Amino acid sequence: MGEEIGSEAFTERDHRRFAERCREGVEALGELVRRPGFGAGPPSVGLELEVGLVDAAARPAPRNDAVMAAAADGRLELELDRFNLELNSSPAPLAGRPWSALRADLADGLERLAAAAAPLGVRPVTVGILPTLATGDLGEQAMSDSARFRALGRALRGLRGGPFRITIDGPEPLDVEWDDLTLEGAATGLHVQLRVPPSAFPAVFNAAQAAIAPVLAAAGNSPILLGRLLWDETRIALFGQAIDDRTPISESWRPSRASFGHGWIAAPDEPFAESVALHVPVLPVVGDEDPLAVVRAGGVPALDELRLHHGTVWRWSRAVVHPGDDPHMRIEMRALPAGPTLLDMAANAAFLVGLTMAMAPQMGWIARSLPFDLARRNFYAAARSGPGAMLLWPSKEAPSPRPWRAAELVARLLPVARVGLTGCGVDPVEADELLAVVGERAASGGTGAAWQRRALERLGRGRSRADALAAMTEAYQERSLAGAPVHAWDLPG
Repeated sequence: MGEEIGSEAFTERDHRRFAERCREGVEALGELVRRPGFGAGPPSVGLELEVGLVDAAARPAPRNDAVMAAAADGRLELELDRFNLELNSSPAPLAGRPWSALRADLADGLERLAAAAAPLGVRPVTVGILPTLATGDLGEQAMSDSARFRALGRALRGLRGGPFRITIDGPEPLDVEWDDLTLEGAATGLHVQLRVPPSAFPAVFNAAQAAIAPVLAAAGNSPILLGRLLWDETRIALFGQAIDDRTPISESWRPSRASFGHGWIAAPDEPFAESVALHVPVLPVVGDEDPLAVVRAGGVPALDELRLHHGTVWRWSRAVVHPGDDPHMRIEMRALPAGPTLLDMAANAAFLVGLTMAMAPQMGWIARSLPFDLARRNFYAAARSGPGAMLLWPSKEAPSPRPWRAAELVARLLPVARVGLTGCGVDPVEADELLAVVGERAASGGTGAAWQRRALERLGRGRSRADALAAMTEAYQERSLAGAPVHAWDLPG
């Protein structure tokens, strides 16, 4: 959700000035990304892990402020709901053994977090949605103490003109209305940050959009929401509806703030221009900088307004501009779930980055052979059905695209991802170890989502659903901490 803000109340003048500053920011960014040398440098990768907090009974523990204070770790940030925290890794060069470095960094952070949380009766859990989450855990009292979150919630609900409606199909369909943003906070993910030079940005961004569906199909870990069995990656359906600012009348034509996107891009600044053109500002905090004056004087503007506004448009692949000491652009890949283990998460991220980098040089023919609407369809099919999803994949031979069962497509794409990783200098041994985890998981169907369903069925015999969910969460956490990849987990009981 980004950085904190200093105000929660805004005037119409604030909105007008902010909108104008965003338009100026888009123009300044366009000049900046076309400046020779801007953002140059070798690719690097970083991870942001959203972590759930539970108590001794495996129920959500709304203690993130106390846990973060006790941990005193600069890698931690508050998330929207009080039972979540975000753990950020340091970036690692993509060449070498980046995933080993990132795993070690996150492992250290999780150990420190667990040690700080234990005296408070709290434990961190890495899972896409806490299985024991109930409606009583949500509501205004569950929101973290943050001016940004409060202002954001008021603004989005005001634009919508009423409660948020969440309707998700599945084995046990869910249809609820909710008055605040805390239901969105139920979703916890693993965000992959990939640094890309502006010259390569459109191709790599488009490749990330095409690549995510088969990766997500093999990575599902969010099958349960409010006690109901839903999609393999229920997070995807939940997030898009739980912050939807559109009125029911405009939903059929107005673009959503939380979406897969609206088309293949042609320029690195295009996603920012699209955010400004399509979406009303909701946090109009205006600074003192004139971005056009700064960029035309040869500097790098902070682009505070543009980055703040773009941060309130939640595409599953998001363009990021970083104006700090080493100014550059990144792609934030936001669709992967948290968990089940650090090894599983590293494998998922490696597969996604490798496949993206391998496909990027081929995006000319891929974009012609896979219409964007079908890439979007693939994404939601993968989230719904996991390894059993039917995905449409581009072919150089007509007709294109062609249907593939996701598990079979993953097997075909793993060697492609290996080429992408090793072509960027990733150690071949590390690439092979991680891609093998994905291959075995997809071949067996042993995703985190599948394990949770099977474990819940076994533990549900003779128990209430609430007790079975608590027992399943305990069994999940025990195996997660042991570290073996989820496809190798046994069932409890």
